[in-house]
Amino acid sequence: MKKVGILGGGQLGRMLLQEAANFPVETWVMENDPECPAAHLCQHFVVGNIRSYDDVYRFGKNCDALTIEIESVNVEALEQLEKEGVTIIPKPAALRIIKNKIRQKEFYQQHQLPTAAFRTVENRSALQDCLDFLPAAMKLGEGGYDGKGVQILEKAEDISLGFDAPSVLEKKVTIDKEIAIIVAINAKGETALYPPVEMIFDPYLNLLDYQVAPADILQKILWRAEAIAITLAKAFQSPGLFAIELFVDRNGDVLINETAPRVHNSGHHTIEANTCSQYEMMWRLLLDLPLGNTAALLPASLVNLIGEKGHSGPVVYTGLEEVLKMDETFIHLYGKKETRPGRKMGHVTILGRDRLDLTRKAQQVKRLLKVESN
Repeated sequence: MKKVGILGGGQLGRMLLQEAANFPVETWVMENDPECPAAHLCQHFVVGNIRSYDDVYRFGKNCDALTIEIESVNVEALEQLEKEGVTIIPKPAALRIIKNKIRQKEFYQQHQLPTAAFRTVENRSALQDCLDFLPAAMKLGEGGYDGKGVQILEKAEDISLGFDAPSVLEKKVTIDKEIAIIVAINAKGETALYPPVEMIFDPYLNLLDYQVAPADILQKILWRAEAIAITLAKAFQSPGLFAIELFVDRNGDVLINETAPRVHNSGHHTIEANTCSQYEMMWRLLLDLPLGNTAALLPASLVNLIGEKGHSGPVVYTGLEEVLKMDETFIHLYGKKETRPGRKMGHVTILGRDRLDLTRKAQQVKRLLKVESN
């Protein structure tokens, strides 16, 4: 029985552990919060800082394999553990590229992969030299997640909103659709692709509001997106799950937006909607088992449950019973005791047979189920 460690104890770790019960694995989790969503589902929980070299190294020495559920981990410790024979998925070299958005964009450019035009800036004052490049999206080099660390700069007057830290300035694209494709790649280089999902973002919070799978795109765009996703995943030269977010612009061109080297929000629906979920696939990779079947069983929609504006404190879910009465609807709560505006608290997956019905049900869930506080 392999000892496998997860760095980070949020909802992604929680859902990985829910799937781990089906595999011969001894699970370890490290997180600095003993009440985190994953804490009570693993066999061994260690309180520690995933950004600390010493904490990550000590934790990893007890494991046969390690994975992450968030990119902001200490890569130097992972590199040392890899030298000492611990299996790290994704490899530290791939993680080092992906965890920094500047390096990510440069990597796409080096490999001649399509992405929006960009410039790098060291601080806010450097934006004065980039006025001709606006409108653009400014993304923090490191530390951004779930919509945090992204700022849209439309005109010169917006520069004061920019980040005073190394960032990438990405030319604004006229987007027709935002899609994501998850690619699984094992140590032999074999790949499996999940059908693309179409993502609809909350324009105020800048994070995923709901999504529909499969994405409604032309066949030629699908082929292009899949080819880009496979090429990119292989370029990282690492086994793992890579969630590749893509823009489809008004001309039908496909551009890489960002990559996550782990299980991802855009794959939550696979728990119910696909033969092999992204979480099962991750365990297959960690335990060196054959890749699973990624085929969709039914079209699906996913709604993120986000903390309501003006609500902070002990969480209360209103409308839960009404949603539970809906057919082919599955609620996943993340076990977070405290809510705050914009915090991801759970998700709802909806299965259906046509896009119209899925969209209607997604809007119904959004209207009924609210994340509030006492």
